[in-house]
Amino acid sequence: MMYSSRRKPVLYFREERRFLTGKCTVYKLFGLCMVLVLVSLLWLQLSCSGEISSTTQEDGHFLHHQQPPLLPSYTRDIKANTEDDPSWGPHKLALVVPFRERFEELLVFVPFMHTFLNKKKIRHKILIINQVDHYRFNRASLINVGYLESGNDTDYLAMHDVDLLPLNEALDYGFPEDGPFHVASPELHPIYHYKTYVGGILLLTKKHYSMCNGMSNRFWGWGREDDEFYRRLRKAQLQLFRPSGITTGYKTFMHIHDPAWRKRDQKRVAAQKQEQFKVDPDGGLTNLQYQVESRQELIISSAPCTVINTRLECDQNQTPWCLLG
Repeated sequence: MMYSSRRKPVLYFREERRFLTGKCTVYKLFGLCMVLVLVSLLWLQLSCSGEISSTTQEDGHFLHHQQPPLLPSYTRDIKANTEDDPSWGPHKLALVVPFRERFEELLVFVPFMHTFLNKKKIRHKILIINQVDHYRFNRASLINVGYLESGNDTDYLAMHDVDLLPLNEALDYGFPEDGPFHVASPELHPIYHYKTYVGGILLLTKKHYSMCNGMSNRFWGWGREDDEFYRRLRKAQLQLFRPSGITTGYKTFMHIHDPAWRKRDQKRVAAQKQEQFKVDPDGGLTNLQYQVESRQELIISSAPCTVINTRLECDQNQTPWCLLG
């Protein structure tokens, strides 16, 4: 089978052992303590020198203030086109963005991605799946909602984090006919470098996403839903592809994530940790429970997007950690 020169097939790996798995020795604990001390000292030095963006506290919530990143020159030269251009090809991308309360990032993301995809002549629409319920953030369920609400005019998805901007024009966002295409591969992502990582930006045809039954709905809070989805790709016997010939390394993307952790979403309980090491046999598109409260068509700096305000439902008998305070 012939593959695109910009995409290389990836062998599936067994998950690597983590630093503190297995026998926990005195040397490992000592090493971990030393790392924490060094990180603390570095953080203190940066704080005192004023190199860290300021934060303010309002009503008990910390807001991070940062200047919008300077976009590449081509994004400033091209006039945003809000109309779909059928001459660009038969396929159309649904750019699905799971979202909650990160409005500063959204104001940068939407015009950036709209211009980037127009430059590459990728027909697309941007769907912001905004979680409005009182439960913890559930990225996987929001992506499932995006798939179901994306409409019949699109035939493939980009599961796309709002804080990750592609800076290399050679990155391929085209139709992933041969199999899922992991744009933000471990060799290029600025933070996550382990071999089984499939998060950040992943392209799939709608057919392939359906073959996996979407993503598991059991992951409330940040992280690990991608690791479970990696197992779904293997189970569905889908060939995973990653970029080839990209020479910009860890500078391929701009990461604009707010460094202020949301403690409620970061916390994991023992039962939830175990979920990441197995495939959820029943959960996914087939047991997703949600309501769309409203849809809003927005224009941000001449770039269109659709905000789908979504209320997820949680079975507290099955996943009691959706309500951790």
